Amino acid sequence: MKIASEKLIQDLVERTRININQVKKFNSLSVEILNQKPGSEKWSILECIEHLNLYGDFYIPEISRSIGKSKTESNATFKSGFLGNYFAKTMLPKEKLNKMKTFKDKNPIGSSLDKTTLQRFLTQQVQLLDLLEKAKMVDLNKTKTAISISKWIKLKLGDTFRVVIYHNDRHMVQANKILQ
Repeated sequence: MKIASEKLIQDLVERTRININQVKKFNSLSVEILNQKPGSEKWSILECIEHLNLYGDFYIPEISRSIGKSKTESNATFKSGFLGNYFAKTMLPKEKLNKMKTFKDKNPIGSSLDKTTLQRFLTQQVQLLDLLEKAKMVDLNKTKTAISISKWIKLKLGDTFRVVIYHNDRHMVQANKILQ
């Protein structure tokens, strides 16, 4: 995938704002509704959001560190890496969500959750918007980040943003299906 860096960042900002607005709407629901599960082994809305918080706990500091130590200047074009593009595409929500097994440390099932889960997510999304703004000053191709499953695998910053934000989108679709 090849795209203007500015266009990619704008798309990711818009997606993040949509997710923020969706979670603000969830905040108007009761804790009971937010904790309802469509099945015993399925997640509630709050568990979907907590899952995203657990990933945010890793990626937000990782992205921040990478941007902070980057000595590259912005490049007009972002060209996705093979692995990064693969990961990003698998995260995009589809008509029928393909099930994915989550890592045990990122699985919130059975957690005791309340509306602070939503606030934590909103705080992380504001931080993500700030990082997207800062990312405009660095090369999204040459600035690399580790990924949550391995410190040895590095993705281009542009791909890391795509993976994180598409993953957020994916679970927002899941959370909205729970409401229906």
